[in-house]
Amino acid sequence: MRIRTGIALVFLAALTFVAAEDGDSKESVIEQLVVETLVKPETCTITSEMGDTLQIHYTGRLMDGKVIDTSLSREPLAVELGKRSVITGLEQALVGLCEGQKIKATIPAHLAYGKRGFPPTIPGDSTLEFEVEVISLSQQTQWQKLVNDILPLLCLALVPTLLGLVGLYLYNKAQAQPHSKKKSKDKKSKKK
Repeated sequence: MRIRTGIALVFLAALTFVAAEDGDSKESVIEQLVVETLVKPETCTITSEMGDTLQIHYTGRLMDGKVIDTSLSREPLAVELGKRSVITGLEQALVGLCEGQKIKATIPAHLAYGKRGFPPTIPGDSTLEFEVEVISLSQQTQWQKLVNDILPLLCLALVPTLLGLVGLYLYNKAQAQPHSKKKSKDKKSKKK
């Protein structure tokens, strides 16, 4: 597999820079996800879609360059797209990638940890930068697609049906019982 390097292709998911003034200093605040391709395989027949599972190595940094987390000293991280196992911005950046592809994703705060941050490592309203390499890509099987897409819809339909059946059962049970204790007392008094 030959890999093209040196050419950085920039894919923008709608890039917007907003100049924010804080006293005498100016800083750029990223409003949208920015995905830059660092390395892309020459042939790419399969790209990642929601439901697929990716094995990735990543390094996450704050915009000042401080490393917040990395998987390089561990096993690759398994990410099933659509399961929200990683921050929203990173999950969005992982869609449409090939096995062997390397990207740099600049993720705005609202697609990362937001105003709250993740103290003490990540301050609130922090833009994050992730370098990610896709080690392997496993497409969603038909069984996974059934479980992930159709089963929840089926459950949504079954819940009202089951509640209706329980209601009907209780209604029929209530109709089959005597209406009052007075009638049964009248029958007992007539026997005496």
